Amino acid sequence: MLKAELRKDIRERKRQFTSQKLSELSLMLISKLLDNDKIKKAKTILMYYSMPDEVNTHQVVDTLVASGKKVLLPVVINGEELEIREYKDKKDLREGIAYHIMEPVGRKYEDYKNIDVAVVPGMSFDANGNRLGRGKGYYDRFLKYIPQAYKIGICFNFQKVDIVPTEKTDIKMDEVID
Repeated sequence: MLKAELRKDIRERKRQFTSQKLSELSLMLISKLLDNDKIKKAKTILMYYSMPDEVNTHQVVDTLVASGKKVLLPVVINGEELEIREYKDKKDLREGIAYHIMEPVGRKYEDYKNIDVAVVPGMSFDANGNRLGRGKGYYDRFLKYIPQAYKIGICFNFQKVDIVPTEKTDIKMDEVID
């Protein structure tokens, strides 16, 4: 299956669930994430602030900050690149231009070597850690700058497939929570 076909298939699968059901499924996945040893040991975590059809991370970022973790969130710059900024609390968020998701304001975080874990959304994942994003390449371009970070993909069970088509530029996850 081609990437475009798989994205279309996953969008169709998502439409079968109400936002309430996706929220319920998200709670179970976030519980698994918080129980993850890599997350427990990490000091600095790159998270994401979810879109409506993704595993909801809006509360977990606050939970992680409250537990003493440094939480970083991506910001789309010029519609092409990800820039990372520290998240402290919701009052520092503004609606982003690219996807209209909330993004932190403030200075760019550049201490990439200290990022312990990256939690990455995706349209689909397979058991080998291959990830299918939305097609813009934002995460694949950024993740190459943090090779030391343990990469955790997170998705709903119905987003997991046998084989995700890949290219040389695609960055593999170390683990997938579904």
